[in-house]
Amino acid sequence: MFRVLVIEDHRQMRDPLRRQLEGEGYAVETAEDGDEGLRLQAAQPADLVITDIFMPNRDGIETISRLRVEYPGTKILAISGGGRLAHGVDYLVAAREAGADVS
Repeated sequence: MFRVLVIEDHRQMRDPLRRQLEGEGYAVETAEDGDEGLRLQAAQPADLVITDIFMPNRDGIETISRLRVEYPGTKILAISGGGRLAHGVDYLVAAREAGADVS
């Protein structure tokens, strides 16, 4: 079964996304931050990781960078409810440069 790991610190985003993916037939695990997501990925690698960019403990850019090195075949989708720009940085571009599969 195709496995998806959702890394999102806000429950109101994480839970509906999990339910939608499970309803489509995917096996889904969730994590509240990048540290927890990396632990789950190490325990049982997902085929797709969907990660928020702005999170406590380990943000999405750091998480994407680690995932890309440790799991090069895993697809990574970066999402953000916090906007694209902060401090003059386009975080979706930064996510792509870190290894996320964004379009």
